[in-house]
Amino acid sequence: MKKLYIVSTGAGGTSYLTRQALDAIAESEVVVGYTKYLKELKEELVGKELFNSGMTKEIARCTQAIDFALEGRTTTIVSNGDVNVYGMATLIVELIDDRNLWDELEVISVPGVTSVFAAASKVGAPLSQDFAVISLSDRLTDPDMINKRIFNAIDADFVTAIYNPKSKKRIQPYLDFLEILGKFDERVVTVAQNVGRDEKELIAVTTSTDLIEQGLDHPDVGMSTLIIVGNSNSKLTKNGKVLTPRGYLKKYETTGELK
Repeated sequence: MKKLYIVSTGAGGTSYLTRQALDAIAESEVVVGYTKYLKELKEELVGKELFNSGMTKEIARCTQAIDFALEGRTTTIVSNGDVNVYGMATLIVELIDDRNLWDELEVISVPGVTSVFAAASKVGAPLSQDFAVISLSDRLTDPDMINKRIFNAIDADFVTAIYNPKSKKRIQPYLDFLEILGKFDERVVTVAQNVGRDEKELIAVTTSTDLIEQGLDHPDVGMSTLIIVGNSNSKLTKNGKVLTPRGYLKKYETTGELK
């Protein structure tokens, strides 16, 4: 069958590209993607036909990728992070289903290291208990639903990762998030910006109190920021790493024997 790859490129840069992602790109004749992400992959794209476009052009990119594949040209559409975490997988699948193309195209989704996992690996072990991932982008999701999800996640004591906190024009969802955060006891917070982009990457550990006090003026919170809010058990280690205990040392002695 004709092939269309939906390839996760991982958190920013190229250090999180998997072997499966590299193989899919190498096999493809055409690569489609957001302009910024294709620039980051330029060394992997030599000799490929490229189709790129900017923000808010997701439907056009996905449609073009499908059309290239229907022409019989093995095609990759790239998606930053993981294709199933606010990525292109959902739109590709929806468009193919709408056009009833399942008998014509083999769609292969390639997983990746999204920024919540990349950032977590750099600050310790903040995700060792149940966690939720929520985007503050209200372009496709009702703001009231976003706020409901945030409150319920924190109230249920999930570690909560926040994607797309704010942009220059889109600030209300972030203000709502801070207001909800203020309803709970202080939490350990990780602020990670431009994860994987070595020259720009910034990762800091702080508190929910500090995040609330800085408000919209926080210099490290923008569209390229990920925020990880710990649960009620999250704490700092002796060397300043973030730890969300899973409960081993409550149940077991350090010898491995039950307490």
